[in-house]
Amino acid sequence: MQKLKCQKIHQIRVFAQISSVIVTFGMLALLSGCAGFVSVEEKFNPVSAEHNTHTVQKGETLFSLAWRYGWDYKALASANNVPYPYTIYPGQKLTIRHSAFSSDSTETASSKNLAKTKSIKNHQGPSAYKSSPQASKPSASYGDLDWSWPAKGEVIAKFSTKAPTNKGIDISGSLGESVFAAAAGSVVYAGSGLLGYGNLVIIKHDDQYLSAYAHNKTLLVKENQEVKAGQTIAEIGSSGTDKVKLHFEIRHKGKPVDPLKHLPKAR
Repeated sequence: MQKLKCQKIHQIRVFAQISSVIVTFGMLALLSGCAGFVSVEEKFNPVSAEHNTHTVQKGETLFSLAWRYGWDYKALASANNVPYPYTIYPGQKLTIRHSAFSSDSTETASSKNLAKTKSIKNHQGPSAYKSSPQASKPSASYGDLDWSWPAKGEVIAKFSTKAPTNKGIDISGSLGESVFAAAAGSVVYAGSGLLGYGNLVIIKHDDQYLSAYAHNKTLLVKENQEVKAGQTIAEIGSSGTDKVKLHFEIRHKGKPVDPLKHLPKAR
């Protein structure tokens, strides 16, 4: 009887040890799985865990990253000691935390870069507008820029800072219809590397203003190309979204502004 009792106690101890081993291996497997998940996240989201730095990926430009993180491109360049003409490289780590840079330094950097950057006015003679297919379209002056509509369709979603937020406006259109440059400038981004924008064009108009044209079917311009107001730069599509439309944004010193306050009222 005593021998049988000892055998049962031994069996219980063995069972407990086996259970402990199983639990240990299970936890190790779980941790291993989590580690794998983190590495996948890091692969597709190059922002560090502290959200302070970004690892540059192939195809990204300083302008596209400034757009993504809400920076003024000059401020982002100065915060990371990236000299004009703001060339960055895959694998390079950039500070994206806004508090890492002061507004005073931004103004200093702006004044230095102003001398190096050609004024957009030099590319905006009267002949540029006469040769534009949108020359007969009304335009709205804002600062030194004359804005015109980037597409012929109706506004189907307006700018909103409240949920659901919209950093620009959405304009209806048919697949393949023309997308026009809303003002003269230089193409600083043409690609599909910004999540949620599909095939995207970003145009730099001067030291303060940029505009973006998203969800295109086809891009008809390349980076560093000079464009005139009203020039066809893309074809309307549905890339990065579930509906054929043009998403249009204007940013002033890196901050989204309401395009309807800049575009002419008459169509």
